[in-house]
Amino acid sequence: MTVKFRSIRIAACVLTTLIAAPVLAGSAAESISANEPFVRMTPPGTTNTGAFMVLKNADSKDHKLVKAESTVAKATELHTHTNEGGVMKMRPVKDIEIKSKGEAVLKPGSLHVMLIGLKQDIKEGDNVAITLTFEDGSSKKVEAPVRKIQTEMKMKMEMKHDHEGMKH
Repeated sequence: MTVKFRSIRIAACVLTTLIAAPVLAGSAAESISANEPFVRMTPPGTTNTGAFMVLKNADSKDHKLVKAESTVAKATELHTHTNEGGVMKMRPVKDIEIKSKGEAVLKPGSLHVMLIGLKQDIKEGDNVAITLTFEDGSSKKVEAPVRKIQTEMKMKMEMKHDHEGMKH
């Protein structure tokens, strides 16, 4: 066997190992589960809504959600809420970190997936398909049921009202 042929053979083995390594290591999408997904129901004609879920990372390394897509909206973005001078504002974020053996909670008033420019009315009981893409390019499709949810303030007011009614 010539030295030149042996070098080519070694290079081919190294290249094969490098190509196969990511497949053997497992992808972020395989390590992350999307639990309790749902999309907030909106009144007819509303053009934006949010999707929420708990992303759990079973891997020994951190991962990042870098993109979300859905065919029900013209644009799908990763968002968070910030308090600016006492005013809550939504802002896009470039990614959502999911710590090793941890979770990222996407919930109203916090991190979430924003569905912008809804192409159709969505109603309670519908399912919305959302594709989540992670830092390594792997993706996971999530079916999120549409649910009617109350805001925290409305629930507190109703609880206060119910509690006041018990005094009489």
